[in-house]
Amino acid sequence: MSIKITKECINCGACEPECPNQAIYEGGKKWRMIDGNSLKEKKNIPIYFTKYQNPIENNIYFIVSEKCTECVGFYEEPQCISICPVNCCVLDKKNLETKDKLLEKKIFFHN
Repeated sequence: MSIKITKECINCGACEPECPNQAIYEGGKKWRMIDGNSLKEKKNIPIYFTKYQNPIENNIYFIVSEKCTECVGFYEEPQCISICPVNCCVLDKKNLETKDKLLEKKIFFHN
């Protein structure tokens, strides 16, 4: 499963630099799948990965679930959850993934 940011977000930005996948974006910002990983170096990646996507949220920080690995392969626990001062980074039960799937995603983005 990935992490999501709830409406209780105070926009402090503490979570964004902690994400090893650059899956966290400030509200209103466009994002790309190739941001913050080694996909730029790979051949034959889908064009979708290089194009800017519209923000998922406009008023609070958001996490791109397709990029979130819950920090598997980097840290023992999700860094956004541990750093958030208001506990608004929570597990997203709508995006369930096994640890193996999260590790596979980490390898895809960073190898």
